[in-house]
Amino acid sequence: MRVGSSPLVSTRKEKCRMCYTCIRECPAKAIRVADAQASIESLRCIGCGNCVRVCAQGAKMVHCEISQVKKLLQSGETVVVILAPSFPAEFLDIEPNRLAGALTKLGFYAVHEVAFGADLVAHEYARILESTRDRYIGSTCPSVVSFIQKYYPELVSNLVPIVSPMIATARVVKQKYGADTKIVFVGPCIAKKGEANDPSVAGEVDAVLTFSELRDLFANEKIELSHSPLGVFASPRGGVGGLFAVTRGLLQAAGLKEDILACDIIAAEGNPRFITAINEFHRGGDNIRLLELLSCNGCIMGVGFSNDEPLLVRRKRVAEYVKHRVREMRAGEIGDDIVDYCKINLGRHFVAQDTRLSDASSLELTKILASMGKTSADDELNCGACGYTTCRQCANAIARGLAEPEMCLPYTIEHLRDAIGQLENSNRDLRKVREALSQSEKLASMGQMAAGIAHEVNNPLGIVLLYANIMLEQCEQHSSVRQDIEVIAEQANRCKKIVTGLLNFSRQNKVFRQEVDIVELVEKTLREIQKPDDIVLDVFNDTRENCAIANVDADQIVQVISNLVSNSCAAMPSGGKVHVKVCGDKSNISLSVEDNGTGISEENIGKVFDPFFSTKPVGRGTGLGLAVVHGIVKMHQGRIAVESNANPAQGATGTRFTVTIPRDEP
Repeated sequence: MRVGSSPLVSTRKEKCRMCYTCIRECPAKAIRVADAQASIESLRCIGCGNCVRVCAQGAKMVHCEISQVKKLLQSGETVVVILAPSFPAEFLDIEPNRLAGALTKLGFYAVHEVAFGADLVAHEYARILESTRDRYIGSTCPSVVSFIQKYYPELVSNLVPIVSPMIATARVVKQKYGADTKIVFVGPCIAKKGEANDPSVAGEVDAVLTFSELRDLFANEKIELSHSPLGVFASPRGGVGGLFAVTRGLLQAAGLKEDILACDIIAAEGNPRFITAINEFHRGGDNIRLLELLSCNGCIMGVGFSNDEPLLVRRKRVAEYVKHRVREMRAGEIGDDIVDYCKINLGRHFVAQDTRLSDASSLELTKILASMGKTSADDELNCGACGYTTCRQCANAIARGLAEPEMCLPYTIEHLRDAIGQLENSNRDLRKVREALSQSEKLASMGQMAAGIAHEVNNPLGIVLLYANIMLEQCEQHSSVRQDIEVIAEQANRCKKIVTGLLNFSRQNKVFRQEVDIVELVEKTLREIQKPDDIVLDVFNDTRENCAIANVDADQIVQVISNLVSNSCAAMPSGGKVHVKVCGDKSNISLSVEDNGTGISEENIGKVFDPFFSTKPVGRGTGLGLAVVHGIVKMHQGRIAVESNANPAQGATGTRFTVTIPRDEP
């Protein structure tokens, strides 16, 4: 629904929080969601105002005509204001005549009540229903009329061909003051703005204000209602037509009875009741003569109200005002007025404005549902979180470009879970990278220190060994001095091994790659390793589909194999088995060394690659073997992993080291 070139309702995108409440409450489903923003489809909108009422963020904005009314009042022309029958429910704080005085102070030539137009319309309804047995749908509510024109065009011919009370009152005013009279309607219904612009009644009403807008106009003009002078309502005055603002008010004003037994006159109000009633009327209901519908719970609950009073308070205020009006009317007054204006043409022609969209095919719906993870009926939760009643309605809206898959809450939650899982994996990878970087920095600093120590210690250590060996040659075979010198030589040799380990650890050798058969290299290395007799070494070749050839530094890989196998042997003091396995794919070659020894405890497994860390007794190890292995693997741009169990209660104990390096230099 539009007002001129402007949409009746628009969305403040910066305030829209995508709660989908507006979609849920829109009877016409005239809201499109694109790029996570909700917007009103003006051509499909019926102006019911439900989206405005339910939007807690105030993101829905109604077209305002205050400036247009100001221009009319400043034009010098005769401008008359007509008040909707629900005005007593809005202005609870002042008496009606003071409101009339405030409107006159604004510059209106006269103040009329739409209640008289409602009396005329009620009179026509009664006449039509007495003279024909046709089936009708009431045409007093512009939202209902628009809904039928757009979504049930085949029922347009069933609309009562009578104008609304607003248009009827406008025609009364023009007959009284002249055809050039400008008319401003004030009421609670935003759909009236669209009705005033309908081509079939265009020019009857020049501007429409809601009660909220009227209060803003009073504030702009600094008019305090409580201090306004008393005014008068111009004749003709309304009677029971004032009940039109209340549910079933038209029926009472027209003297029509909603007989439960007869079921020929039925009233329904509010969403979705009025739609259900239309569906029933459309499917049959041949006994229904009049279906009186309101899109709201009566006009007294229109979105144009500025107060938050409950329905019963508003209903009571309107009823009391109508009761007072009827009591003060002289006998026959309303009848005389109707006779005076009975020649006014109240007829109207309604035109179908079919805006229905074709439904998606079953195959298309199935594809859309499957893309949202709904592959069976059990997956269709119909939770309504998206604003649509069922998953298939949502899928149909997606097919028609009115919705997006992300509106489905279960679908979005599942995506969030996947995203969280990917984020956890990324964080885990990042932690590994940080640990590797920390290890590299640690090894680099330790390498610099080790190089300095080895350089300073190596020369004097060589001299000690030289003189120790000379003294051993000069000493008698079984002398006590010889035993002391042997201790010196033994400990010097141990120091030499430590220095050699430091040199291996600290050297910054480049990798001299050459084609090597890893299986042959492993077998050759194992033959040369000295091991206890109670330890068995075996090799398993699992490179049948991919050859065992890799471009590596053979000397360094031998060092890796030797250190890993030596560690495994040391972890099995009572004997055992060391299983060496070679496998690989097209890109990488893998080498695993597994033993059934004592295992590595959980608190130590993170330290095994640290320089000088060792679980061996003092004098049995330097703590540099695995640090050297780690460095060689990293120089080959590979990776090394360790798995171990030291707790017999959790299963067989043992350790497995797995080295994976690229077949070729990356």
